[in-house]
Amino acid sequence: MAAEKRQMTTLSEVINTLEERGHGDEFRMTDKGLTINEQVFFQPSDLTIIKTYRFEGDSNPDDESILFLIETSDKTIGYLIDAYGVYSTVEPERYIQFIREIRVEDRDEQLIFG
Repeated sequence: MAAEKRQMTTLSEVINTLEERGHGDEFRMTDKGLTINEQVFFQPSDLTIIKTYRFEGDSNPDDESILFLIETSDKTIGYLIDAYGVYSTVEPERYIQFIREIRVEDRDEQLIFG
């Protein structure tokens, strides 16, 4: 019998699935680039966005976020959460430009999550 496909509809469901599959590292934006561990910093040319998830809050339209699933040039897969609206904390212009420079390759969830 084939495994039932699970639809992920919330941010926490996606993060839990990523952690289950060994992709639970969260990237952070810094002045030096994206990092997971503050030791290695990645520039847009080192990164590929392999999936994008958008979430809207049930009760408040300002409670929205985007999760970017990102693969690095060394094949590390992790995620970056962009909370926008009133919760956005990143310098908008620099952040937007950085994200726009990252190559996008929208992969099927079957390939990512197995």
